[in-house]
Amino acid sequence: MSDSIFIGGGGDGYAHAQNLLLDKANRHGLIAGATGTGKTVTLQILAEGFSAAGVPVFLSDVKGDLSGLAASGTETFKLHDAFMKRANTIGLDLQYDAFPVTFWDLFGEQGHPIRATVAEMGPLLLSRLLELTDVQEGVMNVAFRVADEEGLPLLDLKDLQALLVWVGQNAKELSLRYGNVAASSVGAIQRQLLVIENQGGNELFGEPALDLADIIRTEPDGRGVVNILAADKLMASPKLYATFLLWLLSELFEELPEVGNPDKPKLVFFFDEAHLLFDDAPKALVDKVEQVARLIRSKGVGVYFITQNPADVPDDVLGQLGNRVQHALRAFTAKDRKDLTKAAETYRENPAFDTAEAIQAVGTGEAVTSMLDEKGSPMIVERTLIRPPSSQLGPLDRTTRAAMLQASPMAIKYDAVKDRESAFEMLRARADKAAAEAEKAEAEEEAAELELREFKKARRYDGGGTGRSTSRRKKSESGWGDAIATVVVKELKGTTGRRIVRGILGGLFKGR
Repeated sequence: MSDSIFIGGGGDGYAHAQNLLLDKANRHGLIAGATGTGKTVTLQILAEGFSAAGVPVFLSDVKGDLSGLAASGTETFKLHDAFMKRANTIGLDLQYDAFPVTFWDLFGEQGHPIRATVAEMGPLLLSRLLELTDVQEGVMNVAFRVADEEGLPLLDLKDLQALLVWVGQNAKELSLRYGNVAASSVGAIQRQLLVIENQGGNELFGEPALDLADIIRTEPDGRGVVNILAADKLMASPKLYATFLLWLLSELFEELPEVGNPDKPKLVFFFDEAHLLFDDAPKALVDKVEQVARLIRSKGVGVYFITQNPADVPDDVLGQLGNRVQHALRAFTAKDRKDLTKAAETYRENPAFDTAEAIQAVGTGEAVTSMLDEKGSPMIVERTLIRPPSSQLGPLDRTTRAAMLQASPMAIKYDAVKDRESAFEMLRARADKAAAEAEKAEAEEEAAELELREFKKARRYDGGGTGRSTSRRKKSESGWGDAIATVVVKELKGTTGRRIVRGILGGLFKGR
């Protein structure tokens, strides 16, 4: 098995063989370029290379084209002759082949459902997803704190909604303990949850939650499984898309053991449309992403950002992306020219050509590349003809995809939703119990009053009217939330002070 992935080459003004060293592949990477310049094909050949080397891959299929990884390319394909010509030019013996693929889909339509629990997502990422203010994020943290201390599992959105109802109705008591908890902030969070529900975000939360082992798999023949997330529909909810991928990245960071500098990555994670992660993101979140990117490589995970312009990625993150494939950028405006110059300056110069001019001049399927050498240093930038893919270029047909889904071992594990007892059911049970106790007490009081009236009537007590006592407690008209309040406030007073350990992005540590 090779210790590198062949990217491309050329000659006559182009680079000789350009290879991505597997033992440097966890130093992360960047695939950039304008629309239509070949980023998707570059992503496809990298996924093929990693799979062939026994490295599992997780990528998002924004356009629906990458499902073709599951099928072999054919000689009848209209670009076959062009592919073979390019293969000869760069010295590649092109062999068509299919690769092991597992399809995933948050909505469960084009792949197996992929879910996380609310508790695993954590308050920080949820606040980012819901676009909460700092004050509202504070209330969200209080809600999670109460859930952790009270042993209330937050699995799906109805669990969180039920807990927020209780938090809002007990804002005064909670404010004494945790600081100001405004009922208006709770209402704002609930409204944002409705927006996420309308966008289909409720499909993300629940069980069975994703087991990371199911995306870090290899086939019996040693090839890594390529996990493809259907993202064409998901892109209509960009915050949901970015938050989910960031959650998955943080889960990998928290759960995987340290491996140092492995001979090859344990997993390679491709983050397409990477600008969505950083658009309007608060600095605190960007700092967390930068920290995760810096540290996760010691877990054997390589992260590759795909975006139109390197300027979409913050400098602190960009500086950690050692392996780069830069497709063409166009400079139509002053800002475009500034971004082009900035992109060119991030490469180690090649005296044979001007980097900025080369980035503008390369055509579709060409790129300027810079990989890490054996010492981990960036090599000089080179013009490169990107190799053609071995798998099918373009989407898989629906019939074949449906058959693969049905035959997949993931179908039995993930396709059926589980709804075990969690915060919603527990709070409802507490409310029902409190309501039953209140009703019983009221019935006992009414029986006692009736007995007293009958006693007075039997003795013909002067002045002892048979009317109802004005001291009798009125029948409660309180709702479900008030009943919860009575019970849970008592429990809060006697809390054990238990704390749940959360990770760098606020997600729940499993098994702790």
